[in-house]
Amino acid sequence: MYRSDGSGTTFNWVNYLSKVSPAWKTTVGERIVVRWPVGIGFNGIGARGNEDVAAIVRQKRGAIGYAEYAHVLQNKMTYGLVQNQAGQFVKPEVESFQAAASSADWSNAKDFCLIITDAPGERAYPITATVFILMPRKPKQPERAKVALDLFAWGVRNGQKQAEALDYVPLSQDLVAQVESYWKAQFPL
Repeated sequence: MYRSDGSGTTFNWVNYLSKVSPAWKTTVGERIVVRWPVGIGFNGIGARGNEDVAAIVRQKRGAIGYAEYAHVLQNKMTYGLVQNQAGQFVKPEVESFQAAASSADWSNAKDFCLIITDAPGERAYPITATVFILMPRKPKQPERAKVALDLFAWGVRNGQKQAEALDYVPLSQDLVAQVESYWKAQFPL
């Protein structure tokens, strides 16, 4: 079971596969939509969105798929351990995602743009992903951009508990401070 629509979930999964398998990288590659190989035991079924992938995997005996962590937890799905860079088979959980994120060099990443799949560390989950917010540096309507930035600022300051309640991983206070400093420098509205 795979995502038939373009998705960050697909990108992060195939990005990881491309890092650990030169054959995967040269034959399938890493994009938000890829041409999945069809072979023994794989019938090439695709579905739109994490919700549909999760629903079909739950209904189809023996099905294997990939979905966002929150959907796996909320649908009480079984998951597999994935081998990380240190050779450990790691469970997807808050601590292993935090271990992967803590290994990233956020302070030297241009615009916080980092893909952190296959992060180093014994406890790092290898398919940890980041979420990006894109905004123009010179917005056509600065007052609207200011409202959006205020919303994002509220989210990083006050939304960490809500993120956790929705099965997302909260940012560390150090990373929150780096993000806020970046916003002030890049978007002086």
